[in-house]
Amino acid sequence: MKLFITIVVVLSTFTLQGQEMKFEGEKALEIRQKTTCNTLEEGKPVYGMWEGRIYSRVQGEKDRHLFNVVGINVRQCDCVADPVRGKGFRSVGREIMMYLDPKTNEIMDTWENPWTGQTVDVVHVANDPVSMRSYAYEKDEDGKVTAKTSFRKYGDVAVTSYEIPLFYNNPLSGDYQKYVGGTYHAMEIFNTYYKAEELTNSNIKDLSQSNISWSRISQWLPWMEMGSRPGWIIANATGESILEKDAVWPRIQKILDERYPTYSTPPARDDKRPNETSWTVFKKFLAEKAETEEGKKE
Repeated sequence: MKLFITIVVVLSTFTLQGQEMKFEGEKALEIRQKTTCNTLEEGKPVYGMWEGRIYSRVQGEKDRHLFNVVGINVRQCDCVADPVRGKGFRSVGREIMMYLDPKTNEIMDTWENPWTGQTVDVVHVANDPVSMRSYAYEKDEDGKVTAKTSFRKYGDVAVTSYEIPLFYNNPLSGDYQKYVGGTYHAMEIFNTYYKAEELTNSNIKDLSQSNISWSRISQWLPWMEMGSRPGWIIANATGESILEKDAVWPRIQKILDERYPTYSTPPARDDKRPNETSWTVFKKFLAEKAETEEGKKE
């Protein structure tokens, strides 16, 4: 679920019923930091968790409930101040998402592909890091105020809504993808819900409520080994972000303890590593698998 609530791009707010609230400058930056990190406090970890389902969509056949999913993004904010650009922040984090059996909710480490009949290894999402690529500031390099944000207000509830179209070169493709294809095409959809007073009141440093719905329409996952077969997968999940480590969902805490202990804490605030995606991680998985098999031959 790459980009889990770390998106700070500003999209226009379309609303017919909700009250549109717009902000600029320092107030906008403050709201954006709260929605990203749940707090104005630097270096305070936030735990964003979600659960949901993944379906297939193939023309001419019924949709299949392929997997359930559960995941967590652990992040923190690094805060800076620039004499020209003013205040700024950047989120640094890492995340996991596990694919579960749709009937038993048990973790799946192998999966029988119903289209090919092959049993394949399941490569769970384990992306480290998943961070903002650059700092968000109040102003640009010339000192002009550029920070803007908006949300829809329904009564006491503030709602942000983003559709993120993704279209980029697939890291698994070769030198001729310009001619034969080889791009990753998807859309991520985020809707998040907050208490409006907490979001806009500068005297309130931490959010007590931050809920999310997340959907993704994308091509087949690489480890499914679907090749060029036509079809899509559709993910739909809901969750929450919290500041209390003791309140991490027990199922997720068990996964962290047993499989991914380093994902219990965010990366260092000055972490500058390039982001990982499911594609780059899978590419490394293939390389490690090939190296292991070669070692067995020797």
